Amino acid sequence: MAAPLAPRGGAGVAGRCWLVLLPSLLLVLLLARSAGALVEGLYCGTRDCYEVLGVSRTAGKAEIARAYRQLARRYHPDRYRPEPGDEGPGQTPQSAEEAFLLVATAYETLKDEETRKDYDYMLDHPEEYYSHYYHYYSRRLAPKVDVRVVILVSVCAISVFQFFSWWNSYDKAISYLATVPKYRIQAMEIAKQQGLLRKAKEKGRNKKSKEEIRDEEDNIIKNIIKSKIDIKGGYQKPQICDLLLFQILLAPFHLCSYIVWYCRWIYNFNIKGKEYGEEERLYIIRKSMKMSKSQFDSLEDHQKETFLKRELWIKENYEVYKQEQEEELKKKLANDPRWKRYRRWMKNEGPGRLTFVDD
Repeated sequence: MAAPLAPRGGAGVAGRCWLVLLPSLLLVLLLARSAGALVEGLYCGTRDCYEVLGVSRTAGKAEIARAYRQLARRYHPDRYRPEPGDEGPGQTPQSAEEAFLLVATAYETLKDEETRKDYDYMLDHPEEYYSHYYHYYSRRLAPKVDVRVVILVSVCAISVFQFFSWWNSYDKAISYLATVPKYRIQAMEIAKQQGLLRKAKEKGRNKKSKEEIRDEEDNIIKNIIKSKIDIKGGYQKPQICDLLLFQILLAPFHLCSYIVWYCRWIYNFNIKGKEYGEEERLYIIRKSMKMSKSQFDSLEDHQKETFLKRELWIKENYEVYKQEQEEELKKKLANDPRWKRYRRWMKNEGPGRLTFVDD
């Protein structure tokens, strides 16, 4: 007669419990192994830095430095000579080099107060693996120079480059205007009235060559143009307050000014219902046209007067003006011979069509 079978319920429950706990146990083992490997790679590894230098944990900086110099002279690869009965770590040149590197690592660890504090904490709390790993590499990988100094130097360098770049553009604009007959003739008339051209053409001992006279006249004309013409936009005269460094320094002031201006705008025009002034109307027009302040300032005065006459700060009037501008642009393009040739080419050839010419 066959023996009765043992109940299978208990074995099944135990097997399922092991299956549930097995991944957790494996994860714990892996983490413990990786944590231990990380600690072995920190500081002096499995050796105690104090024991490497032969000092106690209460040793001062002078004692640590003295022990390091003695061991460094002893185990330096170029000067090492094994002594009879030497039981130190370096018995061969190769092992002496390893001992020298270990001594140097121990000294680098203990000479800095912050690093030594972290190392002492690791000795007292060996179970906090990841904390020791973080402190070790955060100090090793930290930049040697203060980040604030790097940012300040970078901002100053960019500001200097901005200033010279803008000044170069301004000089190019003045040189171009000096070649335009309209502005050159007006500048020469002003120079004659002020008697500047006579000084350039002095005779006698101070007589100058034609090239020198021409260069001096050009400089006089350029200086008059600089003083009489207000260039706006990208070629305007560079201002110190427009540089990046001063923009950053003045950012809090500009932010507070904008908040005050915005509150006044809400109070005056949204709450009290006041009428817009000329400045406010131009601001609304500029925002509707999606133009920057420098772009809008570069427009001619008669254009701004036209905007005000047509009351473009009103949304309906601006939509009509915008549609008119689009229609006018279409008419110009339709009558432009270059645009006609382009449309004819697009119709006949197309951008992706290949044609072969038979000779």
